[in-house]
Amino acid sequence: MAAGIREKQIVALKRMLNFNVPPVKNSTGEPVWKVLIYDRFGQDIISPLLSVKELRDMGITLHLLLHSDRDPIPDVPAVYFVMPTEENIDRMCQDLRNQLYESYYLNFISAISRSKLEDIANAAIGANAVAQVAKVFDQYLNFITLEDDMFVLCNQNKELVSYRAINRPDITDTEMETIMDTIVDSLFCFFVTLGAIPIIRCSRGTAAEMVAVKLDKKLRENLRDARNSLFTGDNLGAGQFSFQRPLLVLVDRNIDLATPLHHTWTYQALVHDVLDFHLNRVNLEESTGTEGTPAGARPKKKNKKSYDLTASDKFWQKHKGSPFPEVAESVQQELESYRAQEDEVKRLKSIMGIEGEDEGAISMLSDNTAKLTSAVSSLPELLEKKRLIDLHTNVATAVLEHIKTRKLDVYFEYEEKIMSKSTLDKSLLDMISDPDAGTPEDKMRLFLIYYISSSQAPSEIDLDQYKKALMDAGCNLAPLNYIKQWKAFTKMASAPTSYGNSTPKPLGLFSRVMNTGSQFVMEGVKNLVLKQQNLPVTRILDNLMEMKSNPETDDYRYFDPKMLRGSDSSVPRNKNPFQEAIVFVVGGGNYIEYQNLIDYIKGKQGKHVLYGCSELFNAAQFIKQLSQLGQN
Repeated sequence: MAAGIREKQIVALKRMLNFNVPPVKNSTGEPVWKVLIYDRFGQDIISPLLSVKELRDMGITLHLLLHSDRDPIPDVPAVYFVMPTEENIDRMCQDLRNQLYESYYLNFISAISRSKLEDIANAAIGANAVAQVAKVFDQYLNFITLEDDMFVLCNQNKELVSYRAINRPDITDTEMETIMDTIVDSLFCFFVTLGAIPIIRCSRGTAAEMVAVKLDKKLRENLRDARNSLFTGDNLGAGQFSFQRPLLVLVDRNIDLATPLHHTWTYQALVHDVLDFHLNRVNLEESTGTEGTPAGARPKKKNKKSYDLTASDKFWQKHKGSPFPEVAESVQQELESYRAQEDEVKRLKSIMGIEGEDEGAISMLSDNTAKLTSAVSSLPELLEKKRLIDLHTNVATAVLEHIKTRKLDVYFEYEEKIMSKSTLDKSLLDMISDPDAGTPEDKMRLFLIYYISSSQAPSEIDLDQYKKALMDAGCNLAPLNYIKQWKAFTKMASAPTSYGNSTPKPLGLFSRVMNTGSQFVMEGVKNLVLKQQNLPVTRILDNLMEMKSNPETDDYRYFDPKMLRGSDSSVPRNKNPFQEAIVFVVGGGNYIEYQNLIDYIKGKQGKHVLYGCSELFNAAQFIKQLSQLGQN
């Protein structure tokens, strides 16, 4: 995976926007001006990867949703990027009939069926527009890349492939098939874009196994069809994989339900947990307060601000995996270094107003002119730095508000102790009954983690006591009903998942950040330092990637789509450790696991790992799904 998946998807999109010819690097000419028409799916794929400015540089003057009211622009080519659904195709046929554009480049996010292609052909003939339909392409881009090493399947209809959808007790076989086909279609697109055929491992008897069987079949069929295979020659990204294939580990969310509920302590995962963060954009509400308004006036309305946290944001790239206290400190340091640079520019300006013609002043002047020139040329860089500092000050302050009002540091530390089976300094009942600590949802998360991680379930008498305390705290008990059934049902209950055995070490309260000039008033927040310990998903990957023998993963099934006959074995043919791996969680993932994998792989020289999931949820969204499951 010399080039990350993000880079590959960007290259594919740019090629598509350039009428499916690779863009020429140093052409001086103007780009061809064109319109981009996408549906919501296309929008979600493009928005985390290409900014409006980058689209403009590619010649996209307008980008519009397919189902919006669009005016005809008869002398401009249109590039379509949509899912091949009935309603999208009807709308495209309507565009052809209304002769909206000069020519049409139709790109489907996922492969279009023969019958739907015929519908478009008929419409084109009927509208006398056959000559205008320039190209029709299947792009195989039906997945959303959020980081160089992270992707998620879909954002639009994610409830169709959610944890709840897969684990509904009343689900029919056909519904399950549909969900699996949706997931497999996206995974297939992912591997076409990656240009590699993986070796697939999965746990038995889970939804992950169904995905593995279907994906193996789909890859196998595509390889057999030599004429139309997507994995031959030029598609293979110039054979960078010829010697080593990646490992795809398919895991089911049910192997670890505690992590998605866990309160977290790293920056990116915290932003996702407590703020509205999605597809790499965070939305903040800034209240403007009521100062200065006459008595009795309505309070000013809240400003909504949204910030993109992207790959080009160096601060974010460096600190998204850091513990929150470190982030607060780094923002402070950046601010101080920025102020120093700013003062330097101001100082030079005042020197430049020199009077008098004496020798000393002249020599100082020439010396300072050079300095000023360099200061002025570094202004854009300085402004960008200022923008990032402001952005992270705002985001980190918003996160800090939550930490302080909900005592998230206490929750994090307490849950880590539960998960690592250490001694607890305060009883769980006290935590739940403490009116100042956290929201009802925080308490429910804490109790569910305790319930999931305990080797034997609490006795009925204890359970009733906990339930009463939870009810008094205002919790909805529906999630617990589901977790109870789940725990009784999982055979795993005999051996609960272990989460390592180290707890975070408090470093005393924030002494250093407390200096008076700091933006962040951290009083009373614990300065916890994380110790690296592997979560279940990371442990499974470690066993399979390093070919370790372990009862947890020894019976994982093994598929190799390149072998002529599929064999149902759990005996790997390949005995060498893998260099590249993709972990895919069927049923939803989170930034905690992603970060844990990244930290794990940092210690492995020359190895790469990608994290993917059918949807990305935070604890609040997951609790909601659990309570829906607990109600029926």
